[in-house]
Amino acid sequence: MGQGLSCGEPSIKPNFFAAVQFSELQLVERILRIDPGIIKKTTAYGRLSSLHIAAANGHDEMLSMLLERWNHPDVLNRHKQTPLMLAAMRGKIACVEKLLQAGANILMFDSLNGRTCLHYAAYYGHSDCLESILEAAHSNPISESWGFARFVNVKDAKGATPLHLAAKQGRSACVRMLLDKGALVCASTVDYGSPGSTPLHLAARGGCIDSVRELLAWGADRLQMDSAGRIPYVIALKRNHMCAALLNPSSAEPLVWPSPLKFISELKPDVKLLLETALIEANKKREDKILKGFVYSLPSPQHSVDDDDKSEGSGIDLCCICFEQACTIEVQDCGHQMCAQCTLALCCHNKPNPATLCPPAPLCPFCRSNIARLAAAKSEINEDISKDISPKLRRSRFISLSEGSSSFKGLSSAMGSFGKMSSRGSGRIADSSDMIDKP
Repeated sequence: MGQGLSCGEPSIKPNFFAAVQFSELQLVERILRIDPGIIKKTTAYGRLSSLHIAAANGHDEMLSMLLERWNHPDVLNRHKQTPLMLAAMRGKIACVEKLLQAGANILMFDSLNGRTCLHYAAYYGHSDCLESILEAAHSNPISESWGFARFVNVKDAKGATPLHLAAKQGRSACVRMLLDKGALVCASTVDYGSPGSTPLHLAARGGCIDSVRELLAWGADRLQMDSAGRIPYVIALKRNHMCAALLNPSSAEPLVWPSPLKFISELKPDVKLLLETALIEANKKREDKILKGFVYSLPSPQHSVDDDDKSEGSGIDLCCICFEQACTIEVQDCGHQMCAQCTLALCCHNKPNPATLCPPAPLCPFCRSNIARLAAAKSEINEDISKDISPKLRRSRFISLSEGSSSFKGLSSAMGSFGKMSSRGSGRIADSSDMIDKP
């Protein structure tokens, strides 16, 4: 592209867009000095502006220079897509952040499927872009007028929410993030594939066991039917997916993260990690037995003489409910302590009240007082856990079961103390209109 340039040359326009595409910053600046108005021009067919091209190719320095000269981050192409949508589609996180800083509108809808930048990030599985957009939604004035919860569950032209798209594509990290931000786990589709399908139907269709696992842990209903009367189990079984075993209504239900409880939403990272790990281990034990073809049942408490002697010698306070695990959680304001497994079993024990769609607040099993909040009990175990937690692990909402984690042998006995846990209802409202694929 070292040829001379002038305003009269017909090749200046394609030269400009090619220079933007290949991030030739000096050549672009030279062309803009010759013809400043060319920055507003678009390509002939796709109507792509220079901002679209820079964002889609991940050229953040080029994008910054162009935005300084022409601050129109919401310029549209032929399909009414913004540069932010293309950056989210391609996973160009640096460009996504620059466009958000420039004030890009996160509630623009394209003309292809009526999707937003949030839909694009979820569909293509770019969790970093998804996280940046969700963080920006807290301060974005348009999102504030809508409300954050409504933005997280925004629907495209066919009733698809970002969670539906992430579940359909098997983007388990995005599924986890959206659920943590308030996505409706049992929302139904409208005109996308088979009407009346939930994210669990979509995950079952795709056979992504990680997405199925996340949805079940957030209270997805295995018995909810689509408009054709099919439950997710039937869809997965038809396609011979392994996740069908977890979706079988006759198998044991998983424990569900008790998100509707107020004190759960206010947990500090160290306490949240203890409870999340206990939840993961409980569901992993259930899953292992189901996938191996065994009937899942809660084993009776087992005590090891060696473990008991070790506990007595180390001075660790054992949980007075299961008598197996160390006390790591403190109930406030009463101050009673128990292990993370028993705490989780207590919080997951009661189903939501159908009238209020909110579970009753659990009581302290020792003094029967209301649990205001949970804190980490001061112990050597918790101090060791805090030292071992990496910053990345602290940020994750749930740890993938496939990655493995330490074993908590006393959870089954703790759950046995409280009775059988049932987890179908999570307190999340099922929306009447969302999306899915046709068979």
